[in-house]
Amino acid sequence: MIDIAQHLKAIHREVGTGPAAGGGGEEVRVTLRRTYQAPVADVWDAITDPDRVRRWFYPVSGDLRPGGSFQLEGNAGGEIRHCEPPHRLTITFGGPTSVVDLTLSPGAGDDTELAFTHTVPIEMAGSGAGALFVGPGWDGALLGLALFLAGEVFEDPIAAAGSPEVQEFSRGSIDEWVAVVEASGTATADETEAGRQMALAQFAPGQS
Repeated sequence: MIDIAQHLKAIHREVGTGPAAGGGGEEVRVTLRRTYQAPVADVWDAITDPDRVRRWFYPVSGDLRPGGSFQLEGNAGGEIRHCEPPHRLTITFGGPTSVVDLTLSPGAGDDTELAFTHTVPIEMAGSGAGALFVGPGWDGALLGLALFLAGEVFEDPIAAAGSPEVQEFSRGSIDEWVAVVEASGTATADETEAGRQMALAQFAPGQS
């Protein structure tokens, strides 16, 4: 059984807007943080070793090195912009202006602090409500990683994402992201509700 409430609470979420790095307009930033009860080297290996990634996320292929590219089976692909083992990975995700930056830092004892930021141009996100297009999906990925590191391995992680438990987690995740967007002041009520409906249809269709 998945402790849904505990896993929802374990993720810190933020939404913000501001000037894009290096200029070129405004961007929307979605930030997640979570602590894992595993050493940095193990968490890094779990997110970069293709044989391990497929056991909690998606099968991945490509030229997996800085300057190379990757493709998640049935999902997005991108370029590997920066790789500094075992602490930092920067990639594009689904397009050159959609950038994911992930850092790992030692926590208390053997714990690992994971920080994850996904930025896109405001023109792509529309407003801070664009966080609802990606935030619940990243919550699901962080859940999958937590279960994997705890030794709960699914034969088919993609199929497991459709289970009633994970659907319930996704519904709770959407509620959390709606609250974060509302608190951020980066979207209107109508934009937030439209994002919520889209997120329900995409991430928790059995819970709408």
